[in-house]
Amino acid sequence: MWRMNHKESAGLLMYRVREQAVQVLLVHPGGPYFAKKDAGYWSIPKGLIEDGEDALAAAQREFVEETSLPSRSAEYLPLGDARQKGGKRVQAWAFEGDCDPALIVSNTFELEWPPRSGRKQLFPENDRTDWFELPAALERINAAQAVFLERLVEHLQ
Repeated sequence: MWRMNHKESAGLLMYRVREQAVQVLLVHPGGPYFAKKDAGYWSIPKGLIEDGEDALAAAQREFVEETSLPSRSAEYLPLGDARQKGGKRVQAWAFEGDCDPALIVSNTFELEWPPRSGRKQLFPENDRTDWFELPAALERINAAQAVFLERLVEHLQ
């Protein structure tokens, strides 16, 4: 059973099939702390579930905020949940879709940068978005979220 004091997040995993290969859309966190980090830092678009909010509704809202894409789908495949290293529980759903990552615009956050400088700067929540075939996605995604890719593959077989 999940401990209730941990924050919970929800997200959507967009996928497509190209030349019989499954591809998934992943996002890379923005800001100076992640600028030079790659493998193990990519994620599904996700975010915190607000008090009283339905998890799927939160996943849809976060997808729009982080990608500027509509999240409407006729079918969302439940991928279950996973616990990340810091204890955060993430619930996920997959849906089939397509987009051009070059057109994606992420929401932003404010951060004091450089630290203790007193200067606030805006950074995109996600600075990169791209399609990856499953082997490459498994190398880049946060290790705790790899289970979502495995569950998607199981569902598509």
